[in-house]
Amino acid sequence: MSITAAQVNELRKATGAGLMDCKKALTETNGDHEKAIDYLRTKGLAAASKKAGRAATEGLVGSYIHAGGKIGVLVEVNCETDFVAKNENFQAFVKDIAMHIAAASPLYVRREEVPEELIEREKAIYREKAKESGKPAAIIEKILDGQINKFFGDICLLEQAYVKDPDKTIQTVLNETIASIGENMSIRRFAKFVLGEGLAKKENDFAAEVAAAAGV
Repeated sequence: MSITAAQVNELRKATGAGLMDCKKALTETNGDHEKAIDYLRTKGLAAASKKAGRAATEGLVGSYIHAGGKIGVLVEVNCETDFVAKNENFQAFVKDIAMHIAAASPLYVRREEVPEELIEREKAIYREKAKESGKPAAIIEKILDGQINKFFGDICLLEQAYVKDPDKTIQTVLNETIASIGENMSIRRFAKFVLGEGLAKKENDFAAEVAAAAGV
């Protein structure tokens, strides 16, 4: 059945879970509001939302090194207490997120961090492509919304498909970990380093080398 925006918003207000999680819950339960709530609770997503208002100022800076030291990631994940920061499950989560960043190369943590000018530039590109197809304006705007959401899904960490389980987003994995550990958590920031990135590569002039060797 078709899930409406009103149904999604109603479920979000009732549970505090994310929009995409609410939509999936309603889809899985054929639009049944109560069953959707149970679905979110089973997944730990509704429970996570209740902890979202609590301050998370402790945590851990985790790291991941790959490809023989050619790729490195640092990520800061916050939790509420130092006790949880020492928890093995929390530390494993931080390590997994650092590994995901190394593999998926997000540019931002969340869509709110994406500069407006970058969003507008992407919209302009998608809009022109859609116009060339000759589709009506109303259809173009729907296509535009879908393309922009996909764009966020490509560059925003929380919206990316988790490399270890592509059926889940990083936000879903975060929510599940919050529910499991019992404290609010947030991924604050990250940095990825690639050996030699941004450096000008030395280009050998083969012809000049041959001439030099020949004494020309």
